[in-house]
Amino acid sequence: MNSRNKSIAVVVVLIAAACVAAENHSQKFSFGVEKPSPGFLRVLPATINGGTNEFGFEPGASLRAGSNCVTSDQPFLFSTRLPEGNYRVTVVFGDDAGESDNTVKAELRRLMLEKVATKKGESVKRSFIVNLRTPKIAGGSEVRLKPRERESEMVNWDEQLTLEFNGPRPCLRSLEIEPVTVPTIFLCGDSTVCDQPREPWNSWGQMLPRFFKPEIAVANYAQSGESIKSSLSARRFEKVFSLMKTNDWLLVQFGHNDMKDRATNALAVYKANLKKLVAQTRGKGGTPVLVTSMERKTGLEHDTLAGYPNAVREVAKEDGVALIDLHAMSKVFYKALGPNLDRAFQDGTHHNNYGSFELARCVVEGVRNNVPALAKFLTEDAGVFDPAHPDSPDEFRIPASAAKDSAKPEGN
Repeated sequence: MNSRNKSIAVVVVLIAAACVAAENHSQKFSFGVEKPSPGFLRVLPATINGGTNEFGFEPGASLRAGSNCVTSDQPFLFSTRLPEGNYRVTVVFGDDAGESDNTVKAELRRLMLEKVATKKGESVKRSFIVNLRTPKIAGGSEVRLKPRERESEMVNWDEQLTLEFNGPRPCLRSLEIEPVTVPTIFLCGDSTVCDQPREPWNSWGQMLPRFFKPEIAVANYAQSGESIKSSLSARRFEKVFSLMKTNDWLLVQFGHNDMKDRATNALAVYKANLKKLVAQTRGKGGTPVLVTSMERKTGLEHDTLAGYPNAVREVAKEDGVALIDLHAMSKVFYKALGPNLDRAFQDGTHHNNYGSFELARCVVEGVRNNVPALAKFLTEDAGVFDPAHPDSPDEFRIPASAAKDSAKPEGN
């Protein structure tokens, strides 16, 4: 083959590779001023997402470029356009010029990695799975979003992956993003489960991804103010079941808002709807897991959830469904906190970062003890947790995100 034909062949191969990468939605980004490795796109602090740019930092970031990383003394966000699906994100942290300490959240503050430290000149690679979604449902319908979901929570529904880099000194060297086919844990519930958009509010659902290996996705379809009936009406479950595959999971926790229904048959309808969800999940080849609602702050004095936790326990027993009794574990946790009980709550119902992290550990312990097929996906450092001996709030170190809003989430 002459040199001209060789050149043409090389160009054809490169074009084909680029087309395959585009079709697979794989992306590679290199941060810092050094020339990137082949196949990586260079990203500098001036690369801002939006307009004609389909990737970049979100406006407002205060960034400094090193030779092989970008860093900041404040949280910063990086976004890139991608379609709905599950993605493995591989991050390389570190800085030749100094130490780094990194925590990563995805979309609406879903905790992915915490306290990944590097020494000067060291680099560390970590991976995690992020689920991206849109309101569209196969067949032409859509999830009926609430106004806040179209405003402060739109990050959870747009066709972008948004990553938050946080910590005392986050140092980002590179990102690799690739679509993956992995099992998915679908979460459905209310404000105590959903991805809360802003500090100081938080939920166990948005802490949960941190405890799973990069071999399974967590897709959180919970929403503030929701009951089973309202989630069915809003087509949230229709969306979930349109995506569910064999070997996926559905974790369901409702009760806080369902108990406000004053109809004489409200509890019976609640149980019937739970049974319907169990049957639909199994019909799709998935595995249902029922979660009892955690107590409110005053739940140590008297139960505040009426017969709803017991209804969940009854359905689990009658239909042979795995049960995570978060209601019982939360009461043990609250009692163990003693005079520090307020440090787990933001109001009488909703939790802060510390409280939701500890409740996520309760859920993880429930998975370990009651759902062995799912427990195999837990990270090695998930650890055994006893709610009677929780982590000290004084030692809690997950950094807060920059976005703040004192307005109370819907539901109580």
